[in-house]
Amino acid sequence: MAIRVLLVDDQPLLRTGFRMILEAEADLAVVGEAGDGLQALDQVRALQPDVVLMDIRMPRMDGVEATRQITGPERNGPAKVLVLTTFDLDEYVVEALRAGASGFLLKDAPANELVQAIRVVAGGEAMLAPSITRRLLDKYAGHLPSGEEPLPDTLHTLTDREVEVLKLVARGLSNAEIAADLFVSETTVKTHVGHVLTKLGLRDRVQAAVYAYESGLVRPGAQ
Repeated sequence: MAIRVLLVDDQPLLRTGFRMILEAEADLAVVGEAGDGLQALDQVRALQPDVVLMDIRMPRMDGVEATRQITGPERNGPAKVLVLTTFDLDEYVVEALRAGASGFLLKDAPANELVQAIRVVAGGEAMLAPSITRRLLDKYAGHLPSGEEPLPDTLHTLTDREVEVLKLVARGLSNAEIAADLFVSETTVKTHVGHVLTKLGLRDRVQAAVYAYESGLVRPGAQ
């Protein structure tokens, strides 16, 4: 079955461009469009898309609040949110990730990256581009723990190996890369990641990465 995509952007020309790109792919289907966050909520309820391609800055309701309502505890449907931003250091991107977005992508990204990002998010993974994520977290370094504060109690629920895996996830490594780094199988890594998400009450790898930085477990610029 084709991956059902909802396009949310206040610029009709951009929506048209995205539609043309996505409809050229046999496994993607654009099921609707919305020009702001409120319309997006209505369309998600009515159309039940698999992935919402979400702009951040829009009238009436921005992409952050729309993402929060689409992916929150009262969510109505399986939709995952892939945030679109014009600038890779958009100050709203971190808030969108906290709100439950499964990743973010620059609007000027090549068409093949857009298509691949949608497939990855629809498959339950997160778009955690190391370079952009690192620049974002470096930008917010002044608002993150210095590393001198005590770690939160929730981290003590993790095993030593799960902490290792969380640190590598925060660095943007894929399951295959983590497996190679730790000399274990990808299946083992997936199991560890699942345990981390469950124990910390997180939705996906993106939220795990943000948590790792905000908790002080990992610091911007550290290896």
